[in-house]
Amino acid sequence: MFTRMLCFNETEINKIHSSVMEIFRDVGVAFHEPEALKIFKQHMFKVDGSTVFFEEKQVMDALNSVPSQFTIFARNPEKNVDVGGEHFALLPGWGAPFIIDGNGEQRNALMDDYNNFCKLVHTSKYLDMNGYLMVMPSDIPPEKAHLDMMLSNILLSDKAFMGSPIINKPVMPSKISPISPFLYSKEMAGALIEYARLGQPLEFPDMILFGTSGPITPAGSMVVMATEVLAGVILTQLINPGTPCVIGGCSCATDMKTGGLGLAGPEAVRFSHMTAQMGRLYGIPTKAGGSLTDAFVPDMQAGVESALTMFTSLASGNHFMNQACGILAGFNAMSYEKFLLDDETCGMIRRILKPIAVNDETIGLEQIKKAGIGGSYISFPETFKKCRTELFSPDLATRGSYEKWKKQGEKQIWEKAKTDLKKRLEEYVRPDIPPDIEKSLKQFVEKRYKKI
Repeated sequence: MFTRMLCFNETEINKIHSSVMEIFRDVGVAFHEPEALKIFKQHMFKVDGSTVFFEEKQVMDALNSVPSQFTIFARNPEKNVDVGGEHFALLPGWGAPFIIDGNGEQRNALMDDYNNFCKLVHTSKYLDMNGYLMVMPSDIPPEKAHLDMMLSNILLSDKAFMGSPIINKPVMPSKISPISPFLYSKEMAGALIEYARLGQPLEFPDMILFGTSGPITPAGSMVVMATEVLAGVILTQLINPGTPCVIGGCSCATDMKTGGLGLAGPEAVRFSHMTAQMGRLYGIPTKAGGSLTDAFVPDMQAGVESALTMFTSLASGNHFMNQACGILAGFNAMSYEKFLLDDETCGMIRRILKPIAVNDETIGLEQIKKAGIGGSYISFPETFKKCRTELFSPDLATRGSYEKWKKQGEKQIWEKAKTDLKKRLEEYVRPDIPPDIEKSLKQFVEKRYKKI
């Protein structure tokens, strides 16, 4: 199959792999958690201080037990999510302290905003899962906010979600982030150990900045990224073989003019393509950046950057997208308007990537013959039958005549999103949950509040 977006050939990917194995053997990865070091020692890994060294056979033996595909269970079984292989999952933005509106005005995020995004996720036709820490609510003490966000995830949507799991089946993927280069903090390694014991899916998102925390070349940074995330994956398999894992991240260029991020530049887009190929090499599902942008308003820059990063990530074969909807300002803000614009873009990308069926019915030779030369298909039964399902119909994108657009107020797309937002939130209906379960959940939160 011809494609212009090429990545590694067999010789090159083997070179990347051998370089990763050499770093494992000669440099190692630091784990600042005594229990992690103890586990590695018990499995005959060389440990010097807090640094663990890996032999290639140890690496590959451990990676053999990582599932290439797994299921995340939602409280509504109809919304369980498959990850890996041909399946991918789209989730909203993550970790934004601010809200930016369509005019570029910024404010602190609140718990009401978090609840609104839960509702938007629940009503989305295209997002598979809810997130966690979509925004950082500034009106709730940080030591308590995780309880409120978790409760909102459960009560306001019946989709699967990110979080901190307490049950021994895959219900909540959790993030374990290494520190580049080659280090796991005590907190991250400790969390990894506990979640792996419970058999929970673990996402290893790495964010290497080319030229600062990693080499300036994509190939060099890929070696660093692969070494870091695979080290964490290996530890999970030593603890509980078969623990589901996802590797990848949002690595990007350092802007050498400012020292900031080039979060949505071509380097980041190319790196997401490389990440998918490395995941296939090791048989592990991958994640990459979703609808990412460095823009501060949902303008053309935001649209171009977000569409490029999102489409390339999915078309390349990545499986898990944390930032599919809403992110502005390089992770620092969420935008209601951009959330809805990204949501529609997700729908378009899903349609683009949907396989095209080629058979007698879809070709429809008889209707083609019947229309003949100069005919029309508008009145055919096949057209009526499929007119609402075969073709993508946008809710926000403008179509039609210039005169119609003028008559309707010359609205820009983010303005239309603002109107649609009000409608979505007004029409939201909270999913049913047994009253006794809701009561128990709220009592648990109150109990934890008192302990905190």
